[in-house]
Amino acid sequence: MKKILLLVAGLVFSCNSAQKTVDKQSEPSNVSADPVAYAETITQDELKEHLYIYASDEFEGRETGTPGQKKAVEYLKSQYETLDIPAAKEDGDYFQKVPLEVAKVPEGNIMINGNVFELGADALTFTEAVGTFTDIVYAGYGVETETYSDYKGLNVSGKLVLIKSGEPVNANSTYVVSGTEEKSVWSNMSEALGKKSNLAVEKGAVGVLYFDVQNFARYKSYFDFMKTNKAGKMSLREEASDSFMVLLSEKSATALKEDIQTDNTPKTITTDIVLNATSGNEEVHSENVVAILKGSEKPNEYVVVSSHLDHIGVTADGQINNGADDDGSGSVALLEIAEAFKKAAEAGEGPKRSIVFLHVTGEEKGLLGSKYYTDYEPVVPLAQTVANLNIDMIGRIDPKRVGDRNYIYLIGSDKLSTELHNLSEEINKKYTNIEFDYKYNDENDPNRFYYRSDHYNFAKNNIPIIFYFNGTHADYHRPGDTPDKINYDLLENRTRLVFYTAWEVANRENKVIVDKAIE
Repeated sequence: MKKILLLVAGLVFSCNSAQKTVDKQSEPSNVSADPVAYAETITQDELKEHLYIYASDEFEGRETGTPGQKKAVEYLKSQYETLDIPAAKEDGDYFQKVPLEVAKVPEGNIMINGNVFELGADALTFTEAVGTFTDIVYAGYGVETETYSDYKGLNVSGKLVLIKSGEPVNANSTYVVSGTEEKSVWSNMSEALGKKSNLAVEKGAVGVLYFDVQNFARYKSYFDFMKTNKAGKMSLREEASDSFMVLLSEKSATALKEDIQTDNTPKTITTDIVLNATSGNEEVHSENVVAILKGSEKPNEYVVVSSHLDHIGVTADGQINNGADDDGSGSVALLEIAEAFKKAAEAGEGPKRSIVFLHVTGEEKGLLGSKYYTDYEPVVPLAQTVANLNIDMIGRIDPKRVGDRNYIYLIGSDKLSTELHNLSEEINKKYTNIEFDYKYNDENDPNRFYYRSDHYNFAKNNIPIIFYFNGTHADYHRPGDTPDKINYDLLENRTRLVFYTAWEVANRENKVIVDKAIE
């Protein structure tokens, strides 16, 4: 799973898993076909055999673009070839190239009216930011809706724009955007920064200065980590831009505008600011792995089951972060789900809709592989994608749940489709009897898990999703996340749950209804 702080090919391994047989039927069955026999091909032993390979030291923590990640994608490819499940791409290639680049950690400073503020202390940026400016546009909160705009009367084209966190409030303490006491997305710490800075750039700003005490603290930790490990921020090459964003501390922000915390009125500020943050970019080559099992009756409608194939690699002192739970557990679960569907197809009871098995890269770098898939090169049409079931960490127990282990956190099942949520509940009661914990589904959850794994790139495109998650633990993003600590009985039952749910979504007569679409 991605941290909330927005930070070969020749070697093919094969897993000689014991192949259980299912009695083959001569004629295709109807939708009432019993999936239990196929679910039972998902076993602890096979999951364990896969995971001890996939999360071994040989794979070196599977960091995006490294030789270890290349071994991981070759392993996944070899398993689909063994199962005789074809590539989803028309050219027969299991690999979807994801063009990435990594920016070296910027060095330098910014100068405000002759005062120097060093990067990493009172200013943060993750890309190059260079230039001299005298007129800065202060856009207040940087909010714009159909009925309100901080940009009214402002021309920001070619200008440097200063924005602060938060949103406008009425005299009666209600929020202008919502008209109620409820904050809007413009106050959301995880979303507002990108939403506001993107808006400024869309209006022609060459760069954004952003004052947000909370975000500065969390991004400073990320900046320090990157600098210590000599790692830069990775991004999609398609999203490379000449614009930049600089986060300001309270010290640098008040040096630029002394009353920034109390003055909400947009205006042009005359001041001297010099940005001297230099960097450079390097290309990174990585890939998603995408396989497909064609539907028997509705082959042009798709259920995408996903997991991320990457992890965080090797620490500066040489320790390997194996990522057995994050997300080795999801990766091997996906392989077993694929095998179960393939067995059904061989028995003449294959899914009515097509099942896409999607292993994405770059999740730990900012959901990059799934974003490339949804925003730039969908292998199957998004308009025909019925649902996304995303698996990210399902092999361990949250310390808060010790002694109460038969659970799974479900996130997002009701965000877009009430029908998918109800279906999920019914399938669980019928087959697996796992306690569904919706703790992290709360919109006010400070962890913001809904926005932190690959399902989100489907959800933002109005595709119903379910995110399966066991919660974090002491070994999260640490070398201790090893295969010997996985609870394989839980991994088996949770994997079967995803299979049963995918089975129902794929075989029901009608697509699940989206009744809460994002506008």
